[in-house]
Amino acid sequence: MDTNQIREILFHSLQDFGIQIISHEQKMVYLEKDYTIEIEARNLFKLLHNNQVIAPFNDVEELCNFIKMDMQLNEEN
Repeated sequence: MDTNQIREILFHSLQDFGIQIISHEQKMVYLEKDYTIEIEARNLFKLLHNNQVIAPFNDVEELCNFIKMDMQLNEEN
């Protein structure tokens, strides 16, 4: 699976979770509220928030769940 295919799977998952994609270039996907995902390998994604590394993820659904929960927590604060 190449980066374009992985990115398409990621895009569909983000859309299913209602997470807005602002832009993308190569291995970087920029999301709403200053989140960024770097596609590092087939099943490895690095999540950043405000340019700070949050955590690596090897599952797209787990990644999307984390982003959604973190967004909700940040809205409450």
